Amino acid sequence: MDEKTIEALPFDWATLPQLLQEKGIDLGIDFGIKAATALAIFFIGKFFIRLAVGAIRKLMQKQQVDRTLETFICNLVRTALLVVVIIAAIGALGVETTSFIAIFGAAGLAVGLALQGSLSNFASGVLIVLFRPYRVGDFIEAAGISGSVEQVQILTTILKTGDNKQIIVPNSQIMDSIITNYSANATRRIDLVVGVSYEDDLDKVRRTLEELVAAEDRILDEPATTIAVSELADSSVNFIVRPWVNTSDYWGVTFDLTEAIKKRFDKEGISFPFPQQDVHLYQQNAG
Repeated sequence: MDEKTIEALPFDWATLPQLLQEKGIDLGIDFGIKAATALAIFFIGKFFIRLAVGAIRKLMQKQQVDRTLETFICNLVRTALLVVVIIAAIGALGVETTSFIAIFGAAGLAVGLALQGSLSNFASGVLIVLFRPYRVGDFIEAAGISGSVEQVQILTTILKTGDNKQIIVPNSQIMDSIITNYSANATRRIDLVVGVSYEDDLDKVRRTLEELVAAEDRILDEPATTIAVSELADSSVNFIVRPWVNTSDYWGVTFDLTEAIKKRFDKEGISFPFPQQDVHLYQQNAG
């Protein structure tokens, strides 16, 4: 049957309202099913998002993660999952979501490029909080800076130096450097080098050092203190004195023991030689 034959067929205009009504009912039913599916996806998705975020929060609280990081990660996960659920619900309505995904992807790429440094600091902050190479109150050396940790934030770590200056260090710089945590262990070893003259009695020097170590109550019995001749230097015989102390007593014992050694050596007549050189002069005849 060609087009002319079709056009020549009679059309019952009286049935048009009924056809439109049936078509409208079909479209309404179809849209209603899609809308119900979209709403179901949305509300069920929100329910599972709530469960997932709650599980993440409990896990982070169990690991004693910093409260600021916990709130940030939970909000980030909630937002990301909610975007996925909304796109899925829109797709259930029959709307093409490819363009939405492309827009979100382009926006995410642009934001990532713009915040590249901040994202690096954030990732480093997450690693610091999770692995805890240092805690608030620890004395550390990192990124060429020494100080006590005052705050560990998402993007930065705040240090207080020995002369009471506040230094804010980006977390990425800390994680890219060697971190020395002086407060990590309960005890520390003091390393002193004491130089005496070649004319001094080495046995007397050793006994004097042993008496000074024994008189200092803050020095630990175990591990035992090491006192030994370490070097025959150019101008002195060098002794090493290596006592162990509690970490909190490190600087106090270092300063007090150094002062006690000087005073006791002066009293015992043990000398601290200065660096010296021998100069030999030769006279030659004019002829």
